[in-house]
Amino acid sequence: MKRVLPAIILACLAACGPAFAGEEAVPQPPPAKVYIVDIHGEINPAMVAFVSRSVEKARADKATHVVFSMDTFGGRVDSALKITTVIGSVEPATTIAFVPFAAEEPSFFSAGPTKGVSWSAGALISLACKQIYMAPGTSMGAAAPVYQTSEGIQMAEEKVVSAVRGAAQALAEKNGHPKGIALAMVDSDVELIEVFVDGKRMAVTEEELKDLEREADKSGKKIEEGKVISPEGKLLTLTAKEAELYGLSAGTVAGIPELLAALDLKNPPVVEMKEGPADSIISLLTSRTATTLLVIIALITLYLEITSPGFGLPGTVSIICFAIIFGSNFLLGRVGSVEILVFLVGVCLLMVELFLIPGFGITGIAGILLIMASLVLSMQDFTIPQFSWQWDVFVQNMISVAAGVVISLVGIGLLIRFLPHVPVFNRLMLTTDQPVERGYTVQPADAARALIGMRGTATTTLRPAGRARIGDKTIAVETDGEFVESGTQVEVVAADGNRVLVRKC
Repeated sequence: MKRVLPAIILACLAACGPAFAGEEAVPQPPPAKVYIVDIHGEINPAMVAFVSRSVEKARADKATHVVFSMDTFGGRVDSALKITTVIGSVEPATTIAFVPFAAEEPSFFSAGPTKGVSWSAGALISLACKQIYMAPGTSMGAAAPVYQTSEGIQMAEEKVVSAVRGAAQALAEKNGHPKGIALAMVDSDVELIEVFVDGKRMAVTEEELKDLEREADKSGKKIEEGKVISPEGKLLTLTAKEAELYGLSAGTVAGIPELLAALDLKNPPVVEMKEGPADSIISLLTSRTATTLLVIIALITLYLEITSPGFGLPGTVSIICFAIIFGSNFLLGRVGSVEILVFLVGVCLLMVELFLIPGFGITGIAGILLIMASLVLSMQDFTIPQFSWQWDVFVQNMISVAAGVVISLVGIGLLIRFLPHVPVFNRLMLTTDQPVERGYTVQPADAARALIGMRGTATTTLRPAGRARIGDKTIAVETDGEFVESGTQVEVVAADGNRVLVRKC
């Protein structure tokens, strides 16, 4: 025991030695964990939802590196800007944009084989990452905002270009990417020039070149001007080799294993996030074509429900269609209380017009317009358009909804014309009438009141309805539930239109 105790004391002193010596324990970095988020296909609101969900999972899992595998021709400007904001929230994890070049077999739920490009909105998203890597044979650039018109694709107005140019410049400055390259990708008015500063190759704009020359006059650095990389009037697009040459790309790697090696990550756990069937279904349901089709089905089935007794299958289908429209857009963050409230008010006004107000007037029209407005608002992220691309989205949404309403009205007209003659469906609609030409009439209120108190004889057995001779006419009568034999004296106690109520005398 005497020998064991000193040994224990010496061991404790050795363990506490650094603390007694004034040394602090160096915190060990957390083990590397890599998330790979696949951005494949069109940049749209569905992609924003997918990236946001993937990033949130990576943050919750404390990922140290998040790789955004870029393969896209571009998409919507607003969606791209939202994704750049989402990527900025990943910190302190390192964000990497990687443009792969590896074909894959397309499937029903995939966007198809990779193309090896990160163009337009994809280039803007890549600039939001701390580092950029590209595979051989890939390219990046052409990030100017454009919109589709009846005359083809046109450049966006200067107001929009200026906003996107500012966003690209801010992202480049934040993440240490060459600012001139970012500007030349967005603005065709920017000329990009190759220069050598003390032998170091750079890509700069004319303004940046002037700043370098002024700095060189003070510091004595040697500046040599090279070729024009991107002339004025052209948008910049760089290959993988050019991007690495001018400092945009941190390296050219063949695939994910080589990328992890370049990041000095040795066999880290990797989690790959790809759009699944649910994401593809949501993207399909929120497309303009699907929305138009759902509006057509919803309105036609709503009409069938209104014109049929009780509540049945048409009403159920109509509710399901509207629920799909608003529910799928709600998952993309585009539906809130305003859209739901506007829709419900529109439906209420339409019901009031159909059931309480004779004819069809301003109340019904207002209800239809409110329903259309709620559907349009559910398809976009803004309420009032401000930029030209927002107006373009708004007009396209209006066309989709209006087309659905017009086609449904045409369909309802065809149903009115032909549905009563279809044996399977004619039971759903009230198709018979009682025209005056066939002898159907409703006696005036004064004539009905004149019958009250008159007496007559039942000409048929009243069970409780039948016929009776009142005055000089034989009319249809009924009792208040009692049984009256034929030949019994009766007295009229109430009359409302053609309904005459009698009792035994």
